[in-house]
Amino acid sequence: MKVLIIGSVAAGTSVAAKARRNDENAEITLYNADYDISYSICGIPYFLGGEVDELETLTPRSAAWFKKRYNVDIFTRHEVTSIDAKMKKVQVKNLDTNEIKEDTYDVLVFATGASPITPDIKGVDNEHVFQVRTIQNTAAIDQYMKTNQPKKATIIGAGYIGLEMAEQLTHRGLDVTIVQRSNHVMAHLDKDIASRVEDHLVKKGVNLILNDEVTAISKKEVQTKSGKAIETDIVILATGVRPNTQLAKDIGVEIGVTGAIAVNTKMQTNLPNVYAVGDVAESYSVITGKPIYRPLGSTANKMGRIAGDVITGGSLEHRGILGTGILRVFDLAVGQTGMNEVEALEEGYDIEILHNIKPARAEYLGGKEIVIKAIADRKTGRVLGVQIVGEEGVDKRIDVFVTALTFKAKAEDLFHLDLAYAPPFSTTKDPVMYTGMALQNAIEKKNKLMTPKELTERIEKGEVIQVIDTRAPKQYNVSKVATAINIPLGQLREKCKELDPNLPTVTYCNGGVTGNAAQNVMRNLGFNDIYNLSGGNKNYQNYMKNK
Repeated sequence: MKVLIIGSVAAGTSVAAKARRNDENAEITLYNADYDISYSICGIPYFLGGEVDELETLTPRSAAWFKKRYNVDIFTRHEVTSIDAKMKKVQVKNLDTNEIKEDTYDVLVFATGASPITPDIKGVDNEHVFQVRTIQNTAAIDQYMKTNQPKKATIIGAGYIGLEMAEQLTHRGLDVTIVQRSNHVMAHLDKDIASRVEDHLVKKGVNLILNDEVTAISKKEVQTKSGKAIETDIVILATGVRPNTQLAKDIGVEIGVTGAIAVNTKMQTNLPNVYAVGDVAESYSVITGKPIYRPLGSTANKMGRIAGDVITGGSLEHRGILGTGILRVFDLAVGQTGMNEVEALEEGYDIEILHNIKPARAEYLGGKEIVIKAIADRKTGRVLGVQIVGEEGVDKRIDVFVTALTFKAKAEDLFHLDLAYAPPFSTTKDPVMYTGMALQNAIEKKNKLMTPKELTERIEKGEVIQVIDTRAPKQYNVSKVATAINIPLGQLREKCKELDPNLPTVTYCNGGVTGNAAQNVMRNLGFNDIYNLSGGNKNYQNYMKNK
C-alpha cells in the first residue's frame, strides 16, 4: 500500500507516524511546499517576543529525522500541482529547481492546512506588513525588527494570534495598537467576558480600537474607516485563516458548510481512499453534532492520528470537539469551551446563565479572583459552554469543564465532583462545584438568576422590579445598581415587611454569595418571584461600562 500525504505540519506528520506504527510495510510519502515540517505555529509569537530564544526550537523535527525514525519520505519545497483521481497520480513541482515529476498512490491524504487571510487593503503588500503563519515569515519579521528597530506596531485582528502578538510586541518594547472590526475581541467569547480582556489590554498599555477597520496602509501610518490615522512602523495581519481546499475541489472532494473539507468520523471524504485532516478539514460539535471549524494544532494532531490508524486497518474514530481554546493575555488567562451565549440561543436552547466570581484558591494564601460564565440547557440541565477569565487557576478549571461537557454532564453533576482540595490549590467548594450548584438551583427555580443584561432591559422597558443591595452602606455608596435600595443582609428579615412580596425582586452583593443568602431569606418569607443578580455588583458594573 502506498500512502501519499500532501502537507507535513501537525496533521500530515501525525498521519505518517501512526500509519508507520501500525504497518511496517506501507510506503509513505509526504510532499510539503514549505521549507519546514512539524513546526509549532502556536509558538511563533513567543519567539518574536523573546520568550523563545532560538527559532529552531519551534522546528524540532526534520525530514531526515522522520526518515530515520519512521522510514517515511518527506519532500520539502515540493508542491503537488495537480491530481488525477481516476488514475491515482499526482504531479509534483520541485520549487527550488522547477523540475516536474509524477507520483502514484493507493491512499491520498489532504493535510494542506490553512492560509492566512489577506484583507483587501491598500498598501497590504508593503514591506513592513507581515502575516504570522510560517517559520519563514517569522524569521522575516524578526529580521525586519532587528534591522529597522520599529517603535510602533499595529495589529489588524483580535483573535488568538492578534492578542498573543500584542502581548509579545509590548514585552519587546513596542507601542501596540489593535484594530478590530467587530465590537469585541475574541469572537468565541461573549461580549461581557471579552470586555474583561479588553480592560486588561488597555491597562497594559495597548491602544484598542473596536468597531473599526483598516482601509489603507502607508509606510508610517495606518488609516481606518472612521478616519483615524495611526502612526506605525510595522503591521501584523491577524485576520484569520482559510482552509486550503483548491486541490481537493479540483478532484471532486465535497466541501462542507464551514468551507473546509467535509469528512466522516474516520476522516474519510466522499471519494474512496481519500482522506482529509487538520486545518483543511471540518470537525463536528460534541454538543450539536453539526460541522464546526476550529483550526488548532491539538485537533490537527488528533485528526492525523485517527486517519493514520484507519488507513492501516485500525478502528479509531473522531468523537468531535468542543472548540476549546485558551490563551495568555499579559497577566490574564482566558479559556473557553463549548457554546457561548449567542451560539446557544441561535441553536434554540432555553438557557440558564451564571456568572460565578470566586477566588481560585484560599484568599488567605493570596488566591486571586476568577470569573466563570457558564451556560446550561434548562430543559435537560446539560452544561453547554463555559468561559473563564482570571490570573490563576483558569487552565485547570477549563479542563475540568471540558471533561464534563465531553461526557454530557448536567449542572448538578459538577457539584458532586470529588475535586482535589487544599488551601494552596483551591477552595473548599471549588469554583467548578459552585458553578454546578448555582446553575442547578437556578434551573430548578429554587434560586433563580437574572443577568445584568436582563435586569437592565426589563427596567428600560418600564417594568417595576425591586432591587435589593444587601451590602454594607459604604459599599452601596461607592457603586450600585441604579434603582437599588440598600438593605444589609442582617436587617433584611425586619425590613422585608416594608417591601411588596408580589413584585419581581432582585437581590445582589459584590459577587453573588450574600445575594444568594438574601434570596433564600426572602423566598422563605413569601417572595416568590425572586432572583439573585448573576455575578453581583461586580458583574453589573462591568456590564454597564461595556454594554
